[in-house]
Amino acid sequence: MGSNEYLSAIWAVGQIIQDYDTDKMFPALGFGAQLQPDWKVSHEFAINFNPTNPFCSGVEGIVQAYSNCLPHIRFYGPTNFAPIINHVARFATQALQQDTAAQYFTLLIITDGVISDMDETRHAIVQAAKLPMSIIIIGVGNADFSAMEFLDGDSSALRSYTGEEAVRDIVQFVPFRDFRNAPKETLAKSVLAELPQQVTQYFKQRNLSPSNTKPE
Repeated sequence: MGSNEYLSAIWAVGQIIQDYDTDKMFPALGFGAQLQPDWKVSHEFAINFNPTNPFCSGVEGIVQAYSNCLPHIRFYGPTNFAPIINHVARFATQALQQDTAAQYFTLLIITDGVISDMDETRHAIVQAAKLPMSIIIIGVGNADFSAMEFLDGDSSALRSYTGEEAVRDIVQFVPFRDFRNAPKETLAKSVLAELPQQVTQYFKQRNLSPSNTKPE
């Protein structure tokens, strides 16, 4: 599968969700690739190759950084989700100190459906469910997405390998192939189907009222 579908997904979904961020500066991370100069496999790297400042300006900045990084990496397994989820969870953990409903983090994962660390990912999601955080997974290509649908947890509560149950559902899975020829509004409805409820549910559980700023 070429990069075009990844780019299409970045454009389409990014334009839907970017307006929910006030400054539109997005940290963009890659995983499942070998990086120069020694071609070691990385499961968590800034696609602009600036780990101290992985932020991209708007969807255009993400697309530019992604396009620029492609010639310098080799896609390589295994594909692990847990490091990326835990990366964002560290930021969300810092937001636990807030006394108003001001900060909420949304991790957008674009993947071809292959996942190698299911146990670790389940555990990471169960822990992240306690934080001001949601995960939107966009599946590209024609792979078997049963693992993604399992993580979505719509049919039953997701459990960690330790048996701990997620306190709330924070994952929304969207197969991009179902929306290739659909209007933007149809894709938007699916991408955002659960996010507003997830945000309000979290802040209600914490008894936090909205501030004057929009959530991140």
